[in-house]
Amino acid sequence: MSKAEFIYLTQEDVIAAGGLNMEKCMEAVEEALACHARGDMVLPSKTVVRWGDPETEATKGRINAMPSYLGGKVNKVGIKWIGSSPLNPKRHNLPRASGILILNDPETKLPLAIMDSTIISAMRTGATGGVGMKYLARKESRIMGMIGAGVQARTQAMAAKIAFPHLEKILIFDILPDRSNSWCQEMSLKLNTPCSPARSAEEAVRESDFFVTVTTAHAPIVKADWIKSGHTFVHMAGYEDEVAVVKKADKIVLDSWTEVHHRGLQTVYLAYEQGLISEKDIYAEIGEIIIGKKKGRENNKEFIYYNTVGMGIEDVAFGSFILEEAQKKGIGISLPLWKNPIWV
Repeated sequence: MSKAEFIYLTQEDVIAAGGLNMEKCMEAVEEALACHARGDMVLPSKTVVRWGDPETEATKGRINAMPSYLGGKVNKVGIKWIGSSPLNPKRHNLPRASGILILNDPETKLPLAIMDSTIISAMRTGATGGVGMKYLARKESRIMGMIGAGVQARTQAMAAKIAFPHLEKILIFDILPDRSNSWCQEMSLKLNTPCSPARSAEEAVRESDFFVTVTTAHAPIVKADWIKSGHTFVHMAGYEDEVAVVKKADKIVLDSWTEVHHRGLQTVYLAYEQGLISEKDIYAEIGEIIIGKKKGRENNKEFIYYNTVGMGIEDVAFGSFILEEAQKKGIGISLPLWKNPIWV
């Protein structure tokens, strides 16, 4: 029997292989979402390890296991194992999130690679928001609003610049003003786009063409009367807006209703649970719009509510791109699984 080997990629390797290339990440994620709409994937719901009820995640954190198979151009199996510990930055000077991604051959089921997924996860989450911006925001959009100035705000802004290369301004609000200020200094240079701290969450929403929420909030921030005609709301986290915001939408678009329902924490699910909306009110999943099964934005007056929960196929998609680039460039370490299997 032949030996079995896999490639190990550190975070530095992932970056060297293109881990910060948002354009390629959005292409990979768009392919994953299209495969989801076609049914060319296998997607078990994520398993969450937590130390208590969902509210404890704010302090004790969680670890998610996200297995999936993605067909199409990718044809890989994988699993992301990612931890989130909110107190890490203050207590241990470590990132909030850390994870690994394992990719397997769908034929032999043997591992092909084990890699850091911290960057991959952050990038693909930004890309998922960016794909929504591309298909759902008004084409002439020039001002982006943002609530929350953490890591995810960085990748959402990176994706916005791919979706809207002529973006003129980013307004960002965080409950900690110093975070907004430092974020603006950093991202203005990186994106070559003026970034300004907003005086309030309301200003970030009202003054924008489209806006994104990336917070750890467990109580609503965004209010229904802040929404204006033509707005696009990219909702990336949990309970960040009044249920009335969902009810106000002309179109509700999700990445996956099954996974939003499974997670059970986001505002759109709470509106459903309270009987304010039904499944019939869900206009589309974003993959259906990508493949042309449903239309995206049809006029400049629609308020479109886009909610994502995240799926393992997105990690497999971008991780597969990273693996291919690493192999082309000779990046990473080849490690043996065995020289000869003891049992066959």
